[in-house]
Amino acid sequence: MNEAYEHYVARIGMPPGPMTEDYDTVIRKFDVTVAESAGRIVAVLVVAAADEGFLLENVAVVPSRRGTGLGGHLLGLAELKACRAGFDSIYLYTHEDMTENRALYGRNGYVEYARRTEMGLRRIYMRKQLDCLETGPEARVPSAPTPP
Repeated sequence: MNEAYEHYVARIGMPPGPMTEDYDTVIRKFDVTVAESAGRIVAVLVVAAADEGFLLENVAVVPSRRGTGLGGHLLGLAELKACRAGFDSIYLYTHEDMTENRALYGRNGYVEYARRTEMGLRRIYMRKQLDCLETGPEARVPSAPTPP
C-alpha cells in the first residue's frame, strides 16, 4: 500500500506513518479491512475504538483505483463500523500538508476540530457526526465498486 502514499514523501519531508507501520502489529491491534483485485491489495481501511472515540486510522487506495468509488465505500464502511460499535461520531487525523485528504474528508462531512503537533508532525484532527439511529447504519455504506 506504500504506493498510495508515495506522492506525499517529498511534500512532508518523510514517509507518512502508514508507510512505516508494522502491519503484523496493525492487524493485531486494529480492525483491518482490505480490498483486493486480481490477488493484489488495492485498498485498506483501519479503524479502532480509541481515547477520543472511534478512530479512522487509515484509509488508502492505490493510485490506479482512485476515482472508482472504492475510497467512498471504505469511508461508508468505517461509519457503519462506528455505528455498530455504539459511537455517534468518527474521527481521524491527517498531516496538514495532505490537502487532498483534507478536501476529501471535508466533502464527506468531516469537520476540523483540532490542530496538534505530535512526534514532530503537524496534524489536523477532523470529526464527523453520525446519524446512526435515524437512518440506520446500513444506509451509510455505498455499494462496492466493481473492479475494472
